Amino acid sequence: MKPTLSFIVLLLAGLHRAEAAKPNVIYIMADELGYHEPGFMGGTTIQTPNLDRMAKEGVVFRHLFAGSSVCAPTRCSFLTGKHSGHTSVRANGGGTPLRADETTIASILKPLGYATGGFGKWGCGGRDSTGVPEQHGFDEFLGYYDQVHAHTYFPPYLIRNSEEVPLAGNRGGSAGQTYSHYVIHAAAMKFIRAHQDKPFFAYLPYTPPHGNFDLPDSDAAWALYRDKPWPEPARRYAAMVTMLDRHVGEVLALLKELGLDDNTLVFFSGDNGGADYFTSAEHPRGVHSANRHPATGVEYRGKKGTLYEGGLRVPFIARWPGKIAPGRVSEHLGYFPDILPTVAEVTGAKAPADVDGLSLLPELVGAKAAGRAQPQHAYLYWEINQWTALRQGSWRAVRPKANAAWELYDLAADPGESKDLAPTNPGMLAKLTALAEKAHEPVREGTFTRTDRHQRDQRAKFGQQDDPAAPAGNAKGRKKSAAAEPGAIAK
Repeated sequence: MKPTLSFIVLLLAGLHRAEAAKPNVIYIMADELGYHEPGFMGGTTIQTPNLDRMAKEGVVFRHLFAGSSVCAPTRCSFLTGKHSGHTSVRANGGGTPLRADETTIASILKPLGYATGGFGKWGCGGRDSTGVPEQHGFDEFLGYYDQVHAHTYFPPYLIRNSEEVPLAGNRGGSAGQTYSHYVIHAAAMKFIRAHQDKPFFAYLPYTPPHGNFDLPDSDAAWALYRDKPWPEPARRYAAMVTMLDRHVGEVLALLKELGLDDNTLVFFSGDNGGADYFTSAEHPRGVHSANRHPATGVEYRGKKGTLYEGGLRVPFIARWPGKIAPGRVSEHLGYFPDILPTVAEVTGAKAPADVDGLSLLPELVGAKAAGRAQPQHAYLYWEINQWTALRQGSWRAVRPKANAAWELYDLAADPGESKDLAPTNPGMLAKLTALAEKAHEPVREGTFTRTDRHQRDQRAKFGQQDDPAAPAGNAKGRKKSAAAEPGAIAK
């Protein structure tokens, strides 16, 4: 018996509804935003009304840590669900690539029919490497592949799927006519609107407020800080955060306009610990107090680049109307590797068996709705350069150099990591350092087939992309060669 036309139409309509019912996922990552800088985290110097409202409408995680304390490694940890003892990108030189065989959040969603777009700073592989986003599940990525390139908001061009997108009137550095973040944000909004009728994953690793502290004087946010009694870079930085906050509000408003609000899980976070910018005698931890609570005075030791708490703490919000109860504060201990398995469980995708993360779904929606209790980590692990750190509950072991002595802290009594307990608690130290030794495996980076375009992108930071003799930054990564041993340095 042949199916009737009406039956086929009804079947196709049902399939369309089933696809549309899959939840959308948006992840907005602010580059280098400090833990205590937004209002919802206690900040008092920078206006963040949209983030504050998002926090009230969702759940704030107080202890959801970054994957690393610097840009590229933390993005790799986020995308792959692995801690930095297992990731391929552990260097922060600019273009170290993912390997070709690695799975990302985007690549697990593609088989389910998701549209996948990225907009901002990639940092997991320069052009012509095995790490480019279009080879790791993204239909589209517009922005900067190389993080050196990303230091300027007036680059001569951005990159879309490995090809250059010219920006009119730009000369690199702080000189130009086309503000790159406006272009990136507009493309992200266009992507969401274009895919409103099918499930999508929008990854927005926005560059503000990192890099050169630049934004147009015409931006409405600058008027709020122009006359503040701070150094101009501190005023520019604050305005960039408020501009970013406005763009978060625009994303949330678009979801409501399109009727997607209740079917979209939105995350917001920083990427690594704050840098304690703009220090002075009056403000020893910086004007905007990234790692010191302005009201309580509680400080977190360290900053970006270190593996003390201050190098890894990021502001973190999750919002999903009707699924996540509003106004909650979570004390759950987790980190970036948890995002991939969370997205997998939310969408029905399959996470790789070797991820280090644990799904946060029970913590997000409740154990009853999730059908199980929230699992807990046996430990959290980080490494970068010669630093190593491991946390188990409130206990924390840190080694700041490869040949340095391990330090031990009990964060329950000493959140600022000021009293080293290693001499008095050797048993706990031995337990944590043994776990750290097991957590590390030798790094296996991806490769480049050629490096000229990657080096061109690094020179574009200064508007010197057409001058091969100009410095190209500290380009990392490996060049693929049939005769080269793994790890051979590209020439």
